[in-house]
Amino acid sequence: MAAPAAGGSGWYKGRVKAVPSGDSLVVTALTTNRPGPPPEKTITLASLIAPRLARRGGVDEPFAWDSRDYLRKLCIGKEVTFRVEYTVPSIGREFGSVYLDGDKNVAMLVVSGGWAKVREQGQQKGEASPFLAELLRLEEQAKQEGLGRWSKVPGAAEASIRNLPPSAIGDPSNLDAMGLLEANKGRPMQGIVEQVRDGSTVRVYLLPDFQFVQVFVAGIQAPSMGRRAAAETVVETDFTSDEQNGDVSAVPVALTSAQRLAALSTASAEVSPDPFGPEAKYFTEVRCLNREVRIVLEGVDKFSNLIGSVYYPEGDTAKDLAMELVENGLAKYVEWSANMMEDDNKRRLKSAELQAKKARLRMWTNYVPPATNSKAIRDQNFTGKVVEVVSGDCIVVADDSIPYGSPLAERRVNLSSIRCPKMGNPRRDEKPAAYAREAREFLRTRLIGKQVTVQMEYTRKVTMADGAAAAAAAPGDSRVMDFGSVFLMSPIKGDGDEVVVVTPSTAGNQQPGLNVAELVIGRGFGTVIRHRDFEERSNYYDALLSAESRAISGKKGLHSAKDPPVMHIQDLTMASAKKARDFLPFLNRGRIPSVVEYVLSGHRFKLLIPKETCSVAFSFSGVRCPGREEPYSDEAIALMRRKIMQRDVVVEIETVDRTGTFLGSLWESKTNMAVTLLEAGLAKLQTSFGNDRIPDAHLLEQAEQSAKRQKLKIWENYVEGEEVSNGQAAVERKQKELLQVVVTEVLGGGKFYVQTVGDQRVSAIQKQLASLNIQEPPLIGSFNPKKGDIVLAQFSMDDSWNRAMIVNAPRGGVQSPNDKFEVFYIDYGNQEEVPYSQLRPLDPSVAASPGLAQLCSLAFLKVPSLDDEFGTEAAQFLSEQTLGSSLPFTAMIEERDVSGGKVKGQGTGTVLIVTLVAEKSDLSINAAILQEGLARLEKRKRSESRDRKSVIDNLENFQKEAKTARRGIWQYGDVGSDDDEDLPPLSAAVAKKTGAAKR
Repeated sequence: MAAPAAGGSGWYKGRVKAVPSGDSLVVTALTTNRPGPPPEKTITLASLIAPRLARRGGVDEPFAWDSRDYLRKLCIGKEVTFRVEYTVPSIGREFGSVYLDGDKNVAMLVVSGGWAKVREQGQQKGEASPFLAELLRLEEQAKQEGLGRWSKVPGAAEASIRNLPPSAIGDPSNLDAMGLLEANKGRPMQGIVEQVRDGSTVRVYLLPDFQFVQVFVAGIQAPSMGRRAAAETVVETDFTSDEQNGDVSAVPVALTSAQRLAALSTASAEVSPDPFGPEAKYFTEVRCLNREVRIVLEGVDKFSNLIGSVYYPEGDTAKDLAMELVENGLAKYVEWSANMMEDDNKRRLKSAELQAKKARLRMWTNYVPPATNSKAIRDQNFTGKVVEVVSGDCIVVADDSIPYGSPLAERRVNLSSIRCPKMGNPRRDEKPAAYAREAREFLRTRLIGKQVTVQMEYTRKVTMADGAAAAAAAPGDSRVMDFGSVFLMSPIKGDGDEVVVVTPSTAGNQQPGLNVAELVIGRGFGTVIRHRDFEERSNYYDALLSAESRAISGKKGLHSAKDPPVMHIQDLTMASAKKARDFLPFLNRGRIPSVVEYVLSGHRFKLLIPKETCSVAFSFSGVRCPGREEPYSDEAIALMRRKIMQRDVVVEIETVDRTGTFLGSLWESKTNMAVTLLEAGLAKLQTSFGNDRIPDAHLLEQAEQSAKRQKLKIWENYVEGEEVSNGQAAVERKQKELLQVVVTEVLGGGKFYVQTVGDQRVSAIQKQLASLNIQEPPLIGSFNPKKGDIVLAQFSMDDSWNRAMIVNAPRGGVQSPNDKFEVFYIDYGNQEEVPYSQLRPLDPSVAASPGLAQLCSLAFLKVPSLDDEFGTEAAQFLSEQTLGSSLPFTAMIEERDVSGGKVKGQGTGTVLIVTLVAEKSDLSINAAILQEGLARLEKRKRSESRDRKSVIDNLENFQKEAKTARRGIWQYGDVGSDDDEDLPPLSAAVAKKTGAAKR
């Protein structure tokens, strides 16, 4: 039981779980050392006799209910101190003294109120309370005052006897369950729980009529309590056990032949309780048993059993029993009865069960989740501007932490947990589904160019064909999509003409802005995905379901009974050039409002012209950007996507060329976008046909001259008076550009970072850093670096302070000086984890300068990555040959790769593909690594320049030497033909990744 009170005098402490009658209590231990519910003891108040409550077919004794109710309200749920005074073995009862609040004798309180009478002596000597004399005195006082059962009011005794319906005295056959439901559905009913059958089944007195009903808790099912073996006789143990002290508490009842036969066929053996069944029952008992609860009836099953929600009091609030059981892993969600509940309550129960399964609480301890095709994304939140709205549930956001204009900045985000109508594919003659255009247009007008916060949540593997889940699909047939929640920070128009202003908030789980997915669903432009249990989902899933319910009730969009709007758009980009020319008279009418649907290249776009209900290919007159795969082509596209993608623009069409592309000028917010391209050095004028018909021609010329003077982008090698072509000759001249460099970091796979020797920026930044006064570590909370910030970090190998970009930060903010941040040293290319104490804020003037580290890759070679066999050896060889060299290297730029992704977490920009030669050496590093058998030549191109062919022919001699000597990757012979894309698989003996020094 519980621990004895001080002095070991037989006094114990416990908590009152139930009050069966006006003179007995069920007390449970406060603590237990064994699993399962704590032990309990039934204590009858010594020397007292309370009036008996009605039993099967009987009636109450006068004041029986009032007596029990007084003791119930006095003691239920309270901590008490008790001692057993004597026992009566013949009836298996223990009689004792109980104290409440340390000094209040419960028996004396009951007798003082007139709710029980005192028996002077039991059948045996010593069967009496030690406080018998005081109890007799209090009884006499109550009689004189006419309290409780001693009331002197005429008719009081008769009035105290309850008029019980048949269901309360053992005859439930007359209970009209359906009628009770129809009269009270959805209306809270007061009741007192008299018995708990199992965690999710209670028997209740419904007040004030005392209908006795059994209620199954809606939406859940607790583990079963099993059943006892069938017997020849049963003992009728009525839950209203309130017999007088010393009376037999049960009466044997013989089974009929039919009952005996049924027992033998259906319950011939004892069935043990399910795991956690007793725990669930105890959980419900300590919260509901003998307590006043609210019952909200939800339905009736086919056996006329009542299904309802049970709410019990806790302080000043009411708790939902179903929710508490599920959250604690003591019940499971069941669909059939949950369907009777309101949608919000049903969703909360389902969500609570999912969380209990994830936490493997109690009955879910050994739960094995089903395989899913989704995977959580952690710590990948970012901010940026919306560049493109692909559809109602997919957008492209330019990450603010990556340099402006870089193609790497754009990240495709699919809105979590929603599905909108598909846009179709004109090339496959697939038309947009109903409301697909409306959904995309709805988002376009609200998001394009706006600042948003993105919380990435999960990835999902989908088939390329239809987007259905395909966890077992072949790699070539599927792709991985990233899903997240997007929040708009700026004011936007709401459902009416009002403006909804959403401000950021970090309190609890509050949304940091207006949830875009919720906005789409609320307008009826999409539906919420019904995820399987363990599929990842939006962190705001309940809000999405609520928005969908509102859209359905409001019959909006997809949920409307009206026919969807029809829009016929003539797509001239898919038509013949002749048909496009036929449209010219309708489009050659001054300035026309349009929408940029897509950026095809820096100077060529797909436009939607709503007034003429057509889509056209459009190009700037007299302005051309670099072609595909030429330097700065991707930068030009990225700039135009940032500036005009899906924006409302104005165009003036002059003519149409022989391919069906319309030529003219385009303005966004009164800015001629051709001027923007020319000013950035990403385009050039082509005025051989004359520029007299081009509006703003003088502005175009001024913009080009400005870019030439500053030698921007395509004009970086411009010489006054010399015209440089964008053709192949210019590309080849750029490929042979020479740089004097020092290698600062080796990554593996033939990739490495360099600094340019003699770069004035290097010395300038070093001076700025040297002049900084490194302060003491900042106080936690005063300096909170986040992903993408440029800070000052102390490099672990030489304790020097350098500029670094935060690549990953601790979740939940900084808690201690030892919290780790992953940083990338932007001037050297190194990456490491450093503690918060080794970070300092950096002045914006120093942080603003671009990083000095330039990523390079060895030209013409396929070098094993660190995960491939000989990848580590290749990285070590490259480190030994380059790092720490006192002499600089000459890097001959063979080409520039502007499509490079990310390396080790940081954006890289353009990758220089180089031949690296050490000073005073005739052998390039490219040739040396081939000679060692640590790389092989890349596949030859079908059409390659004479210069490239000559270089590869020369390098092939070094590869043949390594093959002949069986070095490195050639140790077992030829690894495969040039058509093979993969290097040999990773060996089990691959060593740890090489640690390259910074200098």
